[in-house]
Amino acid sequence: MKTEVIKKNNTEAAVVYSDELLITDVQSALDFIMSVKYETGCANIAVNKEAIADDFFVLGTCLAGEILQKFINYGVRFAVYGDFSMYTSKPLKDFMYESNKGKDIYFQPAVSLAIDKLTRCF
Repeated sequence: MKTEVIKKNNTEAAVVYSDELLITDVQSALDFIMSVKYETGCANIAVNKEAIADDFFVLGTCLAGEILQKFINYGVRFAVYGDFSMYTSKPLKDFMYESNKGKDIYFQPAVSLAIDKLTRCF
């Protein structure tokens, strides 16, 4: 796992990249949140989609909802970045579209766009 803190618009965001799965269930998501917050002091975190279990992207498993609720509960704004084109589920695409319109959870095709979302001024 490689973590870099980016500062933009006077806001810091932790950008995490990993070739290994970091988030596979609710407990691993909590561990991830606490580790990154402790190491970086950031409440804005972006991670590459390859570090998240595939079940997260199957809405029927409810894993995405359970995990994302933990990010909200712990006051962490969260972005997942990467290529989502292989997902054909309309409900998933709708979920990602609606999330991107909000203020806390984002799905972006590039790390730079994830950083923009996490560090934008409201």
